[in-house]
Amino acid sequence: MVESFMLIWIAASVVGFWLLFYVLPLNLWITALFSGVHVNLINLVLMRVRKVPPSLIVRSLILATKAGIKGITTSQLETHYLAKGNLTNVIKALVVADKANLKLDYPQATAIDLAGRDVLKAVQLSVSPYMIVVPAITGISVEGIQLITEARVTVRANIQQLVGGAGEETIKARVGQGIISTIGRSHYMDVLENPDRISSTVLNNGLDAGTAYTILSIDIADIDIGKNIGAQLQTDQARADLNIAKAKAEERRAMAVAQEQEMVARVQEARARVIEEEAKIPIALAGAFRSGRLMRRRP
Repeated sequence: MVESFMLIWIAASVVGFWLLFYVLPLNLWITALFSGVHVNLINLVLMRVRKVPPSLIVRSLILATKAGIKGITTSQLETHYLAKGNLTNVIKALVVADKANLKLDYPQATAIDLAGRDVLKAVQLSVSPYMIVVPAITGISVEGIQLITEARVTVRANIQQLVGGAGEETIKARVGQGIISTIGRSHYMDVLENPDRISSTVLNNGLDAGTAYTILSIDIADIDIGKNIGAQLQTDQARADLNIAKAKAEERRAMAVAQEQEMVARVQEARARVIEEEAKIPIALAGAFRSGRLMRRRP
């Protein structure tokens, strides 16, 4: 009986200690204390009530403190977590930005994160530029030659414009528009000989205005010659002119045939009248003989 009571007491003690350490996260509090982070134990308990994981808050605060980032409170961390933000990404982004001497504070980082941007990736792209591959762009030169170009755009993320700034698709569209416009004002031989002119012309147009990126360079990777649109248009125009000329010639021929048929009809009508008049002569002579108006001359 005593042994059963002891077993129950031990089990209850274990459960009680487990609940105590769960409700009062002493291990987290001790870890934070030795890491130089001052966190109120009662506040850790209240985090569980607010359904905020204390371990995430403490780890984030320790990481920020060790990295030398000051001014971040547990209340700010809890607010961002409850707003469905990626707290780990935000703290890591702040650490990377601080080490890279980039201007980024906690409110700005959380705003970028809540706007749906990957703030850590954005900071990394600010440190290490990357390349945007622009799909094949088709432009037509002054001579009507079709030129197909492939461009590579090297960009760096602009942290200050990540919120509200346009993305990669806008960069691709603007670069494509600039290339088409530049090719349209150039001779195709100049484009083939000096593709860097396209790059410099397009780059100087300020295509990164209002976007989340800063364009560092625009490189033409390849240029292919397509169809001769100008010659094709001239051929089509010549064909159209030939068809019009044929139609007009056919119209004139039909009018000539109609006029000829009309003249033949008039001649036939005149002949019929002559024959009709000739047929009246014998009748007139016979009537004259009968009436005695016409006498035969005796020999």
